[in-house]
Amino acid sequence: MERHTYEDFKTAVMEGLKDEDNGLTWSDIRRKTGLDQKRPFNKWVRALERDIGLIRERRRGHVLWRLPT
Repeated sequence: MERHTYEDFKTAVMEGLKDEDNGLTWSDIRRKTGLDQKRPFNKWVRALERDIGLIRERRRGHVLWRLPT
């Protein structure tokens, strides 16, 4: 398993969510970006909310991640 830094994670999530106005689930982001974490690190997710304005919202039983428009 390859270790990623927070910066690698942030870049991958930003690239994965770019042009995805309706958002993606974590599973979709993993598939699209090749990240190998089964679950994202909570500390990193909170940092993304602060650093890039990540928005997570529950819709139809799924948590969708998206960037602010």
